[in-house]
Amino acid sequence: MRLVRSSRIVGFGHAVPERRVANGEIETTLGLEPGWIERRTGIRERRWAASEDTLSGLAAKAGAMALEDARTPAANIALVLLATSTPDHLLPPSAPLLAHRLGLSNAGAIDLAGACSGFLYALTLADGFARAQGKPVLVVAANILSRRINPAERASAVLFADAAGAVVVAPSDDPQTGLVGVDLAADGSRYDLISIAAGGGNRPFSADTRPEDLLMTMRDGREMFAQAVEMMTACAVNAMDAAGCVASDISRFVPHQANARIFDAVCDRLGIAPSKTVRTISDYGNSSAATIPLSLSLAHREKPFVSGEKLLLTAAGAGLAGGAAVLAI
Repeated sequence: MRLVRSSRIVGFGHAVPERRVANGEIETTLGLEPGWIERRTGIRERRWAASEDTLSGLAAKAGAMALEDARTPAANIALVLLATSTPDHLLPPSAPLLAHRLGLSNAGAIDLAGACSGFLYALTLADGFARAQGKPVLVVAANILSRRINPAERASAVLFADAAGAVVVAPSDDPQTGLVGVDLAADGSRYDLISIAAGGGNRPFSADTRPEDLLMTMRDGREMFAQAVEMMTACAVNAMDAAGCVASDISRFVPHQANARIFDAVCDRLGIAPSKTVRTISDYGNSSAATIPLSLSLAHREKPFVSGEKLLLTAAGAGLAGGAAVLAI
């Protein structure tokens, strides 16, 4: 086996549903004053899937874009990782269907349920696979969260959206590219801050299941905010230490787009200039694991990444699970 010293991202892609949902529609439903949502979250509008849209279909559009951008033949992809909290079905996993839709007949495929930090975990696994096996990996993060929103619960109804983002991770002989610093974290003591009560092994579906128990709930928004800021900041510091860099070395900061106030607070604590932050939340809302690869693809389209750039990625969400990575282009 050829020794591979590193990996690199060679393709970016994204996809969003056509339907745009402006704040006014939700503010009217919840009885909120105009402008309330944007002031507290930074969101102006978000995308919601149509009834005929599927998670695997949205993911396939983003994956196809990333493969085209990478100019990587389908036969070369050895592994597909799909980070999602909203698969097409509880069983079977959606990743094999995604690989089939894309014609990736030589690839293994598996779902990863890492909530908002799912893309960072998938990216870390893809980096290790590319290094060890010397073969490229397609990483897709996608969610259709609009179907899991409780429209009567303000904390979640104003935030969540639908989107997909994708990257192709390929082996590299250059040790200065790819993931040069990673830190992952979990705090199960706050396991239930964001949850869906029913549908799992502890509370399986039954005739007595209440409809609202199949929808997302945020038990304590303020606590979630505080914990996300702490975890994202701490992981980012550790990832930069592992990469041997400091805040001034970061070219672009690409945080999970949970809430603009969260990543602004993280940016301030890290000492990163606000102008370096990639912001997509205003137009696309919070699509959980999909926000970072969506932001990467949109940023690359607007101003292509160039060799030598260092990107800082960080996220935290349900679980609590989180992490950060320094990605060298």
